[in-house]
Amino acid sequence: MSTSPASDRHIQLNPFGQLRHFLSIDGLDRNLLTEILDTADSFIEVGERSIKKVPLLRGRTVVNLFFEASTRTRSTFELAAKRLSADVLNLDISTSATSKGESLSDTLLNLEAMASDMFVVRHAQSGAPHFIAQSVTPGVAIINAGDGRHAHPTQAMLDMLTIRQHKGRFEGLVVAIVGDILHSRVARSQVRALLTLGAEEVRIVGPNTLLPRDAETLGVKIHNDMRSGLRDADVVIMLRLQRERMEGALLPSEREFYRQYGLTTEKLAYARPDAIVMHPGPINRGVEIESAVADGPQSVILNQVTNGIAVRMAVMSMAMSGQLAERQAAAETQASK
Repeated sequence: MSTSPASDRHIQLNPFGQLRHFLSIDGLDRNLLTEILDTADSFIEVGERSIKKVPLLRGRTVVNLFFEASTRTRSTFELAAKRLSADVLNLDISTSATSKGESLSDTLLNLEAMASDMFVVRHAQSGAPHFIAQSVTPGVAIINAGDGRHAHPTQAMLDMLTIRQHKGRFEGLVVAIVGDILHSRVARSQVRALLTLGAEEVRIVGPNTLLPRDAETLGVKIHNDMRSGLRDADVVIMLRLQRERMEGALLPSEREFYRQYGLTTEKLAYARPDAIVMHPGPINRGVEIESAVADGPQSVILNQVTNGIAVRMAVMSMAMSGQLAERQAAAETQASK
């Protein structure tokens, strides 16, 4: 289920250049990513109200279709949809008809028959959300909540929002992404978003066994040494060791990984004094990061969680708006014939 930036752009955007699906950062330009960030910024204050609701998706039905376990992503998507006034259905795949042998296509057809307007999809197989976007009835929006090792675009965008809030810009920034790059769909989306938004330098830092084979083609600088990788960095993004995706012995031990690549107060000192520390979660304390850093003054990890709701509200509202604009244009064209 491989995809290209060109095909991503074609399937994700309607004829007017608006989002119809949000599947990947690939194929999206700087203006559109900035529009997502600006829209998310406008939703930040909704979470500060006593009544945390806006009517943008009133009367719409959003289905959370999670084929992989999730806490943060699923709950923030659910909150985002409810704050947009949508009706939300959380489908438990482990007890659904899919687990009894029903095909994914048949499951989708049945959900569409219930007048669903949007599917939020997390799947272990790379490209699954693209397949669904190509299969569903026109007018149903698909949001990728993480697929295999391929992409996690809403996580990348909430990270971009967090960076912009704290740094005010992307130009001139040096960003170090540290840890299990090989298995991280988050890292791939982060790299694409950072380079599209104008970051000066993106570094990936980790042992060769945890770096992708195509690392040199990603437009990043590769570091196997933590100290050189962090030197003068403005942003440090730590990643979780994804043992559930590893095949074979890629690490001598978690203790050895922490010694070389865990973020400690001492190692953080190589970054700029005002560097921010990020982590998409869940955090393995004492493996990727020490508690003194995770809970310290440079950590913006909880800000990331808060921003996740606003970014997901932005993406869902923009995709639904793009679907409606395309549907209306098609209806007007048909009426004029």
